[in-house]
Amino acid sequence: MQHTILITGAAGFIGSHLTLFLLDKGHKVIGIDNFDPFYDRRMKERNLALYAAHPDFSFYECDIRSEVSLRRLPSFDTVVHLAAKAGVRPSIEAPQDYIDTNITGTHNILQLCQHHGCKKIAFASSSSIYGNSTHIPFVEEGHEYVPISPYAATKRSNELLNYTYHYLYNLDILNLRFFTVYGPRQRPDLAIHKFVKLISSGETIPMFGDGSTARDYTFVNDTVQGVYGALEYLWTNTGIFDTVNLGNSNPIKLSELISKIGQALGVEPRIEQLPMQEGDVEITYASIEKARKLLGYTPQIGIDEGLKMFVEWFRSQD
Repeated sequence: MQHTILITGAAGFIGSHLTLFLLDKGHKVIGIDNFDPFYDRRMKERNLALYAAHPDFSFYECDIRSEVSLRRLPSFDTVVHLAAKAGVRPSIEAPQDYIDTNITGTHNILQLCQHHGCKKIAFASSSSIYGNSTHIPFVEEGHEYVPISPYAATKRSNELLNYTYHYLYNLDILNLRFFTVYGPRQRPDLAIHKFVKLISSGETIPMFGDGSTARDYTFVNDTVQGVYGALEYLWTNTGIFDTVNLGNSNPIKLSELISKIGQALGVEPRIEQLPMQEGDVEITYASIEKARKLLGYTPQIGIDEGLKMFVEWFRSQD
């Protein structure tokens, strides 16, 4: 069955991969993006050019903070809500921007679903909501959530708001907690993209802390497969509200990541050690048993293969 899917943040990193995947599956996609100046608009325009001419794709430049602009969109039966102000550290400097976009914007999307009678929503949450939890690996239930940045707090707030709309209006919603997604077209502020660029330019890598912090790096293709599994689950079930981790379940220490990037580039990295930064957590580590059971989620791309694919893409951009 062909669905009409609204993707918020469709010109971004994950949004561009998901849009191509859904179009290839035969679905119609309505994409929106506001080209937030967090990074160069031209990167998103290049992403958009990959599918802008597809007959089942339509694009609207609009801001999720504006109810008026959202109401101009055509109808749809499913939403993948990816759009958000991203970044842990910038959220500490400008928390109101994150509240306005992530909380008010998500509320506007939920209201828009009400307006169009859309009942199916996959929401992009974040591993950051776990904070420095000592329950490792992170499981979805029975957790004391300790978000330590405004960004993380907004994502947890979104999950709670989603439950309210599920309860009041019978919306079927899956909160999908993403774990450090990377791959071709990744945002330039994220560690892997930033480190590859610095090493390739012969510059020093800033390493915050002693290199022992670890992240559960997840290749974008695996994340997209997980999102699609979530959509299939939503389409075939009703009365749904649940939360699922989409990670790789294999944390990599920062020092090891830098070494692996150097190996992928064939260059020995030069490191400048700096103090830990506010808002950074010690480790992210996804339990993915629930995703495996509910969504058939099985990540395929390990860190070495994923870094090789990223480096190939990065070099192709020159």
